[in-house]
Amino acid sequence: MAKEITSREENYSQWYTDIVMKAGLAEHSAVRGCMVIKPYGYAIWEKMQAQLDKMFKETGHQNAYFPLFIPKSFFSKEASHVEGFAKECAIVTHYRLKNDPNGKGVIVDEDAKLEEELIVRPTSETIIWNTYRGWIQSYRDLPIKLNQWANVVRWEMRTRLFLRTAEFLWQEGHTAHATKQEAIEEAKTMIQVYSTFVQDYMGVPVTIGTKSEAERFAGAVDTYSIEALMQDGKALQAGTSHFLGQNFAKAFDVKFASKEGALEYVWATSWGVSTRLMGALIMAHSDDNGLVLPPKLAPIQVVFVPIFKGDEELVRISAKVKELKAQLEAKGISVHYDDRDNLKPGFKFAEHELKGVPVRIAIGPKDLEKGTVELARRDTLEKMYVEQSAVAEKVETLLTEIQDNIFQKALKMREEMTTKVETYDEFKQVLTSKGGFILAHWDGTAETEEQIKEETKATIRCIPLAGEQEEGKCIVTGKPSKQRALFAIAY
Repeated sequence: MAKEITSREENYSQWYTDIVMKAGLAEHSAVRGCMVIKPYGYAIWEKMQAQLDKMFKETGHQNAYFPLFIPKSFFSKEASHVEGFAKECAIVTHYRLKNDPNGKGVIVDEDAKLEEELIVRPTSETIIWNTYRGWIQSYRDLPIKLNQWANVVRWEMRTRLFLRTAEFLWQEGHTAHATKQEAIEEAKTMIQVYSTFVQDYMGVPVTIGTKSEAERFAGAVDTYSIEALMQDGKALQAGTSHFLGQNFAKAFDVKFASKEGALEYVWATSWGVSTRLMGALIMAHSDDNGLVLPPKLAPIQVVFVPIFKGDEELVRISAKVKELKAQLEAKGISVHYDDRDNLKPGFKFAEHELKGVPVRIAIGPKDLEKGTVELARRDTLEKMYVEQSAVAEKVETLLTEIQDNIFQKALKMREEMTTKVETYDEFKQVLTSKGGFILAHWDGTAETEEQIKEETKATIRCIPLAGEQEEGKCIVTGKPSKQRALFAIAY
């Protein structure tokens, strides 16, 4: 099966597509630009969703749901927001079909035109803040801390499975606060939640920072992001959290009576991650043999593969597997027993390797005699023999080791592909020869940022929050700079 996957060195883009398709994660749909997430891919997304949902609730948030359709007039109320999304919107103009009088199927009924067009949700700030206007009168109604799991549509002409599709799944948090500081703290808290999830569960190191003005979310005062680096040296924005100020409260006239009795506008945040995280998971860890999954997000953490000839051997092996499987499941480990009798063990090995199952356990008649099993770990492909009595304890330890090893490998790669530069020539040379993250001084102007983008395709991914205050000169203009920005070519 690995032979069916294009190598990363040969064609990284095709390698990625091969893994998505052949590991059974997703495929293109009949609707151009949209994807079908297959059961195995959705199982991984469900693991992500469950953990994130738990973390959101632990930080005081509740889930709700708002309409898929948004009146067009709502978008015109916040100027920068509509400008940011205008070119990506799908619009509903009619509400009925009818049979073609010429017998050519169905056509739009021209008499069923909507009085006001509806925008298919690209993001929900407008519909939610229109709703909040009816919910908020007093400081006692605040804060409101809601999240919704939903789908959104942002029209895309050039798509890639998980990374960029016209429709995708995500969560979007929308909170309302009585003070500016409370809203800022909320935005910072949620970017930290994302960072913890991506690093501790996905095993992907990230840099937390603020976006430049040109890269901010449309309608935000400040955007915080987590930026990850993929194996091909390109960056991927893994999550964003926005301090919206009072922009949407003013646009939708959402005011509250303060403790002092004054009428004030509400302060807002929004934050979200999407199925793009699936793309990050694949590109950060996988190899030329297929998917490599961190154990915390693997739908199947351990797979048993029996090696047998005839029903009698299979019965004996199955009895032992049932016993070992129960021991593992008692520790909260997800286990699958692949006892399909129409496929050879070698095929099963390759299939589970392709699907990224962290630990494979092979057991045959000789293993029964010796009281051992063969363990293989997916991240290093290392094999070892283990006493059957020690399997549960060994696997539990191994899953922790694999989770850590995956992260450390990605962290080492990021460190090796992060470069500080002092001149624009050096910047261009590193981009061409090495890629990755580049830390460089920038004068803070949109003009310089745009020049760099036009000439090199590199963008400012963020200004790192943990970045040291460091006097320097902009690599392009030579003007003073107090901190390096993080540049990269990005997905």
